[in-house]
Amino acid sequence: MISRIDLRGSLPGDLRDVLPRAELDVEAALERVRPICEEVRHRGAAAVRELTARFDGVELESARVPAEAIARALDGLDPAVRAALEESIRRARLVHRDQRRTDTTTNVVPGGTVTERWVPVDRVGLYVPGGRAVYPSSVVMNVVPAQEAGVGSLAVASPPQKEFGGLPHPSILAACALLGVDEVYAVGGAQAVAMFAYGTEECPRATMVTGPGNIWVAAAKRLLKGLIGIDSEAGPTEIAILADETADPVHVAADLISQAEHDVIAAAVLVTTSPGLADAVDKELPGQVAATRHSERITEALSGRQSGIVFVSSLEDGLRVVDAYAAEHLEIQTADPHAVAARVRNAGAIFVGPYAPVSLGDYMAGSNHVLPTGGCACHSSGLSVQTFLRGIHVVDYSRDALAEAAPLVCALADAEDLPAHGAAVRARFDWEVPS
Repeated sequence: MISRIDLRGSLPGDLRDVLPRAELDVEAALERVRPICEEVRHRGAAAVRELTARFDGVELESARVPAEAIARALDGLDPAVRAALEESIRRARLVHRDQRRTDTTTNVVPGGTVTERWVPVDRVGLYVPGGRAVYPSSVVMNVVPAQEAGVGSLAVASPPQKEFGGLPHPSILAACALLGVDEVYAVGGAQAVAMFAYGTEECPRATMVTGPGNIWVAAAKRLLKGLIGIDSEAGPTEIAILADETADPVHVAADLISQAEHDVIAAAVLVTTSPGLADAVDKELPGQVAATRHSERITEALSGRQSGIVFVSSLEDGLRVVDAYAAEHLEIQTADPHAVAARVRNAGAIFVGPYAPVSLGDYMAGSNHVLPTGGCACHSSGLSVQTFLRGIHVVDYSRDALAEAAPLVCALADAEDLPAHGAAVRARFDWEVPS
């Protein structure tokens, strides 16, 4: 069901070339989404409605979801699901509230200070997927950090669902209601990103767009980056598990399956020092897969080129492998998981020990599940309060402090052949600044 890669012995120079990875050709998708975005740019809300009819088979009079539909979704929400969402929100707020930044003032010289002031973006468009599955949890993960950052205006977009009268899934609307979000649009795909980027008669333009989506959403984000800020081009979900002989194969198999459940191109990778564990996981997978609802999807994901079991000679080599892979989700299931986890450098989120499965992080850990994929965790972070903040340097110098720095400024201005820079300093004094 799942392939094997043997890296025991000496590891190759560039591990990224030999590790399993899903292929996501965002570049090729750019030319498909470019005309979609241009239609929205030039024709606004009319284009959004036409594109929604074309791609989702839903005719909309207005893309904006009526307030009464949002309230009705919350009224009809299963009480157990409501309780779970409310607790997820509470835990997420605890974690994200502690991420708030404080302004910092540095006294550089007497009379000269630089203050770093943290200011939220003005408006964000938050994208919540709605394809093979619906994700009210992604409403929580997008909205909570934006709210805790102090964003003044935020809107949610999620694809319309035919079976729900062209509205987003009721659980998504209910999550919006629980979070106090009343601006929701029944729009999906590239047209949703374009709607936020350009604005329409119905939807004011946003400063930033965040949230996971399919390849068309990722391509639209890449195309429009610069016009808008983005969090990342989230691709197929992925899990890596670094495990030794102490790991429970039942847990390992269940966790690989949990992420393979998302999509046929989801990636599930086990990195292990133990052939015995690998054999036990191989034996465990078929029964667990057969017992779950989405067995066909999971089987395709586990047998795809993006998934596999990677053998290493030591945990030291295992750490090199998982750092090279830079997984969206990384589980550590070893004899001393805390010590091993502390040495990991590249991962979107790290789950330590047998009782911190990725599923916990998806819903209830308090951490954020919007995370970098495709190896981007080596340079990018998951969604957080920081995503929605900008650091602005405020420079405040007195006359004496500028006078002290003036010869140095003028020397560097002359070295760069930018004499007007020095002149701008000299203009403030009735004496000649030496060069």
